[in-house]
Amino acid sequence: MNKKGPTLEQMPGHEVNWLLFIGIIFIGSNLRAPLTSVGSLIPFIRDDLEISNALAGTITTLPLLAFAFLSPFAPKIADRLGMERAILVSLILLTVGLIVRSTFGAGFLFAGTIMIGLAIAVGNVLLPGYIKMNFPFKIGVMTGIYAVFMNVFGALGSGLSVPISTIRGVGWKGSLAVWAILSAIAIFFWLPQLRKRNKIAVSATPTKKGRSVWRSPLAWSITLFMGLQSLMFYTLITWLPDILKSHGFSSNGAGWMLFLMQFALIPITFVIPVIADKMKNQKLLAGVTAILFFTGIFALMIGAKPLLYISVILIGIAGGSAFSLSMMFFSLRTVDGQQATELSGMAQSLGYLLAATGPVLFGALYDLSGEWQTSLIMLMILSGVIFIAGFESGKDRVIIDHSAQSVTLSESRADNN
Repeated sequence: MNKKGPTLEQMPGHEVNWLLFIGIIFIGSNLRAPLTSVGSLIPFIRDDLEISNALAGTITTLPLLAFAFLSPFAPKIADRLGMERAILVSLILLTVGLIVRSTFGAGFLFAGTIMIGLAIAVGNVLLPGYIKMNFPFKIGVMTGIYAVFMNVFGALGSGLSVPISTIRGVGWKGSLAVWAILSAIAIFFWLPQLRKRNKIAVSATPTKKGRSVWRSPLAWSITLFMGLQSLMFYTLITWLPDILKSHGFSSNGAGWMLFLMQFALIPITFVIPVIADKMKNQKLLAGVTAILFFTGIFALMIGAKPLLYISVILIGIAGGSAFSLSMMFFSLRTVDGQQATELSGMAQSLGYLLAATGPVLFGALYDLSGEWQTSLIMLMILSGVIFIAGFESGKDRVIIDHSAQSVTLSESRADNN
């Protein structure tokens, strides 16, 4: 399956496409940094606001619950407002949420956090379908580019929050508020998209009324793959430092290892979509991803210090590959941009709800057993489930109708032509 199409310059309205390209980069840059910037600041927030550890912990889980709540409705919002306007509204809400979160006391902190989660949920859901509509011949490249920027700025959010907060007069509130500058820049570059509606060709085949991705076994496989890879990421982001400290790392050293994990996934998030887009099916990529998860977690369980560096890198590579494949499945397994958006909404709604249980269950198993091995075995078992769900999701077919049938990708393209 070697798809060739016109370059960006050869497509109609290429000047607008370059603005769209830049706009997508800035949207991707805003999809993780507002969340990752919080983690390292939680001790400062807790002490300043005099809240409990349990309440402080909800700062990281509230956005996941917001993702789960709003994701199914994001396609309906896009139908009502249009995709361009829906994305713009989400960017404005994100900017307001970032400011509110950093303004006053605990009530504003949690209100702003919820607003941020709702805003990012819309971007998460709509962007894959929007890319499929506007870059039908460059889905892999565009998915890889926005995923790279999302993870680069996510890593920067983790690494820069504390240094920024130590600047005189800034503090944790200013450190969190600074990301509103990035979202404001995204709004600036997205505004031209409101004027270019229908100038660029979109998907040729509109989704039929009554078709529901919720009744497709293929959609459920993709949802399970999406949810479990998110569970892996958010569980390890939460607990990896504590696991590493039990193996002799200092707090600072464990933090740098967490950075290494996030850094390792960055190049993979670009490479995998490009490769996946050129393959007839993605079963091999999904299988290798699951094996990397299993191997990395097994090495983490062994705990030998040289192996821990390899473990963290393998987990990072697996996480980057799994996330990119999830985003690609939304486009590759659907017949048009609207259906891609609906699948994205379904998978991210249930997927993030599943992901939200990961850190809690992982910690609960530790409390029951008193050691990390039981919790890590749980993740190894889930790696096997990721293998099965990824194998099914990677087959050469697309969701084709509400009766949960599917056809091969080549058949779908023949029908569309």
